Amino acid sequence: MSKTTKSDEMRPEYDFSGGVRGKHHRAYQKGTNVVLLEPDVAEVFKDSESVNQALRMLMDIAGKELKRNLTKS
Repeated sequence: MSKTTKSDEMRPEYDFSGGVRGKHHRAYQKGTNVVLLEPDVAEVFKDSESVNQALRMLMDIAGKELKRNLTKS
């Protein structure tokens, strides 16, 4: 079921008619950091907003604990 096409032509099954050119260009220019979650973690954190919120809370807690430990001298 192999069809021969020119190397510069799109395959018929690719449909970009609803696509927007450059939609994420600026965001990717700033840089990205893709992290793959293990299935059990992804079950709890369904989207990037929930992951970011949890990590910010952890950073806040860790920062307070670090400050506590540094002032114990």
